[in-house]
Amino acid sequence: MKIELICTGEEVLCGQIVDTNAAWLAQYLWDQGLALHRKNTIGDRREDLTALFLERSTEADLVIVNGGLGPTTDDLSTEAMAMALQEPLVLCEVWQKKMDDFFAQRQIAVPACNTKQAMLPQSARMIDNPYGTACGFAVKLNRAWFFFTPGVPREFKPMIKEQLLPFVKQNFTQSISNILKKFLVFGHGESFLQEKLSAIQNDESISLGYRAFSPYIELKLIGPQSAAKQLSAFEHTMTQQLGDMIVGQECTSLAEVVHQQLKQHHKTLSLAESCTGGLLASQLIRFAGSSAYFKEGVIAYDAHAKKERLGVRPHILQEEGEVSLMTAAQMAEGIRRLSQSDYALSTTGIAGPDGGNEDKPVGTVCIALATPTHSYIQKVYFKNRSRDAVREFSAAVAFDMLRRILQNKEPCTTYSSIEQVATQVMNSSDIFAV
Repeated sequence: MKIELICTGEEVLCGQIVDTNAAWLAQYLWDQGLALHRKNTIGDRREDLTALFLERSTEADLVIVNGGLGPTTDDLSTEAMAMALQEPLVLCEVWQKKMDDFFAQRQIAVPACNTKQAMLPQSARMIDNPYGTACGFAVKLNRAWFFFTPGVPREFKPMIKEQLLPFVKQNFTQSISNILKKFLVFGHGESFLQEKLSAIQNDESISLGYRAFSPYIELKLIGPQSAAKQLSAFEHTMTQQLGDMIVGQECTSLAEVVHQQLKQHHKTLSLAESCTGGLLASQLIRFAGSSAYFKEGVIAYDAHAKKERLGVRPHILQEEGEVSLMTAAQMAEGIRRLSQSDYALSTTGIAGPDGGNEDKPVGTVCIALATPTHSYIQKVYFKNRSRDAVREFSAAVAFDMLRRILQNKEPCTTYSSIEQVATQVMNSSDIFAV
């Protein structure tokens, strides 16, 4: 099934508005096992629109048209399709009644220009829009179905979710029959993964996609139901080849992974953050149910807070500095004891762009995981990363340490794209005896 997108509007074409709808749609379709094959962006000119509709009608199976359904004179998508179909525009009485009710509820007279939004090509099927005055519609032109949607994101997205997928299932019986599996990788780049997987023999009907979104790589394995056995075999080989590089499946972050693990194991967690500035806590509380395990988070940004709130020893701060293995260890153990949690994570580092030196350059971060028996600490170096990237990667390393220990693995591991400077393991009872 060949799906295409046409985005309309001079403001989109000229870059005055960033086309977030297209990116969202492509990702949403992919998550449903559908692929967007092509995107066209075009201005508000009736003849150009008509020509493009005619051109794509002989190539695509489904064309989603976004925008141009408003009440103003530059909203021309409906008229252009009527011209392509060589049909008149006729009043859709159902939608006219909905618009009348919409304005009546707001005690506003229906503006004359809005009547235009109830005029549809004669053969069109109206698509409901509970969130605005522009209905969508669907028409068949040559081999393609055209599905017209409003450009406003809060109207566009619900229409895609609530109206498009049922339409596709009804009109393309073999379309949504793909198997889609997603694997989350952290600490390794696309080229490294490609190298690892290049030798795997793959059925032509199965595709493997890479999506980079800092600080992760998402691998997407997709294929038809008819190739379920081949896809399963490829998945087995791929997971064996990558091993623990895969940090989660059917998820979007390590925070989501440890959220599920902490709930499953009935363990509690506290956080002591310096350079990440609350990022770890923020990522966890995005998920409903995090109150079941998350006890306390402290942002100890300067030396005084580390000393007074978390109990970091003054001589450690003076002799080893705020960015050191022992400072991170005492931060983590300090918050674990204060909150009486099962686990604690801490981060302290130099996110930049200033503050580094020869011994501790920008991008140096110390991360600790405290448990009831041991503390695991590592110093890592994120070279040539932005301030935000250093914080994002630090949070991911911390969560990966926790993930690993919850899976009965050594918390500190190596990554091909992250330099590990030093590691240390200490008995919890010895942390403050140093």
